[in-house]
Amino acid sequence: MNIGIIGGGIIGLSSAYYLNKAGHQVTIIDQTDLKDGCSHGNAGMIVPSHFIPLATPGMISKGIKWMFSSTSPFYVRPRLSGDLIKWGYQFYKHSTKQHVAHSIPALKEISLLSKAMYQQMARDLSFDFGYSERGLMMLYQNAETEKEEAETAHLANKIGIEAHVLSEAEVQQLEPEVKVKVRGGVYFPGDAHLTPQLLVKQLIAYLKEKGVDFKTNTYVTDLITERGSIKVLKTNGGDLSFDEVIIATGSWSGEVAAKLGITVPMQAGKGYSFTLQNMVRNVQIPSIFLEARVAITPMGNALRFGGTMEITGVDHGINMNRVKGIVNSIPHYYPEMKVAMPEEKEIWHGLRPCSPDGLPYIGKSRRIKNLTFATGHSMMGLSLGPGTGKLISEIIDHEKPSMPIAAFDPERFD
Repeated sequence: MNIGIIGGGIIGLSSAYYLNKAGHQVTIIDQTDLKDGCSHGNAGMIVPSHFIPLATPGMISKGIKWMFSSTSPFYVRPRLSGDLIKWGYQFYKHSTKQHVAHSIPALKEISLLSKAMYQQMARDLSFDFGYSERGLMMLYQNAETEKEEAETAHLANKIGIEAHVLSEAEVQQLEPEVKVKVRGGVYFPGDAHLTPQLLVKQLIAYLKEKGVDFKTNTYVTDLITERGSIKVLKTNGGDLSFDEVIIATGSWSGEVAAKLGITVPMQAGKGYSFTLQNMVRNVQIPSIFLEARVAITPMGNALRFGGTMEITGVDHGINMNRVKGIVNSIPHYYPEMKVAMPEEKEIWHGLRPCSPDGLPYIGKSRRIKNLTFATGHSMMGLSLGPGTGKLISEIIDHEKPSMPIAAFDPERFD
């Protein structure tokens, strides 16, 4: 088939990878030049440990507390927006124990599927994208977080995700080059990481070589339907027609779906990162500062810090106070690491596509026969990319999916 993928981030690229392998002619349409975006500057973590959705009991009260600090990990910019109000209501509605229990099996399965696909890609592809299986440490400093993480570790082991609760001394043993100051941590040995900009750049080149067509700096202005199918994509570069269309437009997916009369609630969650080069003594294991919600990933001899969730709509402004929150957290966990505030030009930002229930949208539309969604992965886009791409290929080819996907129904809010 002739397949058009709207969106060239890691989800669109992964879908193209598997569809191309299955023999389809694939075109990727993206509004940018693909030289930046959420898939480039993220923390590069592949995290089966992240099996609990963003919408959880207690998240609302934490979020309200954080909103009053300009350097906190989470912020919702108050604004008159019907979409934001509806999204917030759905988030509130899904912040229940029942929703968490319903979501865990689906998030676990797609995470494990995606990690297996990354392992296969690392074997099959001729280029190195820094794939490494060193695990992940969740570091904490207070008793309340320790209790929460111990419960998560217990649940992880119960569902088959290996987790170890560590003392401060045990954490330090795993980090021989960097002094660590924590109450303790939870170690997930099954997690992995990679260098995202290496993966994305080389995957684009690989796909071009395999015949995937890229239409960059191309905006989809409208989608024309006829008898329940998309017949024409109107773009600033002319009309395009495909047998099948995949919406993988990240934070813009709600707007694109609305052109078809389909409700896909989405908010852009802005995150920031900066990277220290040429570390003489580097962190060995990717870690997350839990109280600060900051992710740290070694990438060769570089070290990337990333964090914050800023619900501000599609906005590319850089709020230096949010970055200051990341920088200020570092000496609390790594007391000997002196990190100066980076300049604005050194800061990367990306817009994560957040669904209100913390689950992605993956699957066929019931209303439009030749439309499939692959979006809404929030902070997990890179982690879930190949798993999503594999599922999309199976869905398009009417094969039995590698896992149950009912929880990801793209029209569950319609």
